[in-house]
Amino acid sequence: MSGETDLKTLLQSLRPVARDGDYVYALWPHGRPLEGGVEAAVREAEGLTVVLRRDEADSLGLSYDFVATWITLQVHSALEAVGLTAAVSAALTHAGISCNVLAGFHHDHLLVPTADAGRAMAVLRLLGKGLVLRSERPEDRAEILDLTAQAFSVSPVTGEPVEGVPIEVGLLRELFECPEYLPEFSIVAEMGGEIVGHAISTRGWVGDVELLGLGPIGVLPAFQKRGVGSALMRETAARATAAGEPGIALLGSPLYYPRFGYVPATSVGVQAPEAMWGDHFQLLTLPAWPDDVRGTFRYAGPFSGL
Repeated sequence: MSGETDLKTLLQSLRPVARDGDYVYALWPHGRPLEGGVEAAVREAEGLTVVLRRDEADSLGLSYDFVATWITLQVHSALEAVGLTAAVSAALTHAGISCNVLAGFHHDHLLVPTADAGRAMAVLRLLGKGLVLRSERPEDRAEILDLTAQAFSVSPVTGEPVEGVPIEVGLLRELFECPEYLPEFSIVAEMGGEIVGHAISTRGWVGDVELLGLGPIGVLPAFQKRGVGSALMRETAARATAAGEPGIALLGSPLYYPRFGYVPATSVGVQAPEAMWGDHFQLLTLPAWPDDVRGTFRYAGPFSGL
C-alpha cells in the first residue's frame, strides 16, 4: 500500500502513540556481534549507532547519555512526502522540545527527552487537529472575551487567582471599539472550530512615528505552553512586516520575549510610558524601522484607563 503524501492529510492523521519504557542511543562496541533487542541502527564512518530500550542497554553494558520516549506517528507517510518532518520538528522546536526523527517504511518515529514526553504528545495532538491562524471577526468577540477571562484568571504578575473579571477583559472590549483598533492585527488561533488563542495589536506612536502595541495576548489554559502563543507572536510579526509596520512594542517578561526578537525598548531609543517598567517594556524592530526614532511610546487610548 502506498503512503500518504498530502501534508494537510498527514497532519490531520498523525495519531501519535508513545511506547512504554525509555529508549537510548548507544555506540555499539567495534567488532562485537550485534545482539539484544536493537530497534534501529545507523552505520557511520565513526561506528555503529544503535537505538534500544534503556534496560536492554544496561544489561548489555552499553553507555549512553540521551534518555528518550519513543513516539510513533501512526499515519502511513510515503517516504517521498514533503513537509511532514519539517512541520513536526518546527512545532516541537517552538515548544522548546528537542527531537530525533527515525523514518520507517510505514511510519515516522520521534525520540524526545523523556521529561518532555507529555508536552510533546500535547503539541503533536494540537498539530494534528490543525491549528488555524486567521483574522478576528465581530462574531468571534464573545468567545474571545470568554477566552481572555480564562487566560488571565491567574495573574501573570503575582501567580495568584484573580478576583472577579480580569482587567484584560474590559481592556480588550474597549480596544475592539477604539479608533486605534486594527482588524488585520486582531488574530485568533482556532482548532477544530474552537478559538484557543487570541492576540491583538493596536495603533501606537513614538512622536509622529506609527508603531504597533501588542497585547493582551491570551491562550486557553489547557493550550498554554503548547506553542499557540508562539504561533500568534510569529503571525503578528509576519503580518506587521508585510504591512510595512516599523516595529511592535509590548510589556512582558524580559526572559521570554527575546526569543521572538524583542529587545529592551530603551536600547533602540524608545522610552516606556511608565519609567518603572524598565526592561519589561520591549520592542521588536522590523525592516521598515527608521534609525531616528526617539521618544516615549504612546499606547491606544484604552490603555490610559488602566
